[in-house]
Amino acid sequence: MLEVSNLSKYYGKTKAVSEVSFTVEPGKIAVLAGPNGAGKSTIIKSIAGLLRYEGNIKICGAYNKTVEGKRHLGYIPEMPSLFPLLTVNEHITLMAHSFGIKDYEKRAEELLKLFDLEDKKNKYGSELSKGMQQKVSICCALITEPKVLLIDEPMIGLDPKAIRNVKEILMELKSKGTAIVLSTHLLDSVQDLWDKILIMKTGQFVLTKERDDFDNEDKSLEDIFFQFTEE
Repeated sequence: MLEVSNLSKYYGKTKAVSEVSFTVEPGKIAVLAGPNGAGKSTIIKSIAGLLRYEGNIKICGAYNKTVEGKRHLGYIPEMPSLFPLLTVNEHITLMAHSFGIKDYEKRAEELLKLFDLEDKKNKYGSELSKGMQQKVSICCALITEPKVLLIDEPMIGLDPKAIRNVKEILMELKSKGTAIVLSTHLLDSVQDLWDKILIMKTGQFVLTKERDDFDNEDKSLEDIFFQFTEE
């Protein structure tokens, strides 16, 4: 479970995020949406422990910057950042060892096959296209079997088959009880996945609502988004 309480973040004197609070329960997918500059990536990076912030963030009951909190967290950034002189296999092995994951080899092979990386596993990070790097980044996050998964624009740079595979994996993780926060502009790509919508504008939430609350309304995610973000 992910719990964010009164999260605020300043960049100098500019307040990028203002006292936002939300939870994502196990087995739920929360879509974080908003215009450019609304504060989405700031929230994701704060949860991942990459930024200093005000407020409290807990992952499975532990603060996100503790070893216990980090142990349960997976993060797929918008822009993959691989080690140029590590192979694809070595990236996955490094992540598994860092998180103390044992007997990960079979899962690693499954992920490599799923994302058509089997013939690339001995390639260095510097030799891969951006799309391939994104696939490796996804594999690295999933090999740790996280209980909370953060994803920032997961579909960018991926081919149609990889996009389909990502969706299937998200549904699999959801069925296993993983709490997922997914930030994206491509709302139509997650129309069938979401359980909660979190819409931001100028550093604050303008809507936090469960999918079940829209049962009697024939609206797409894009319809909902534009309703609450356009003047």
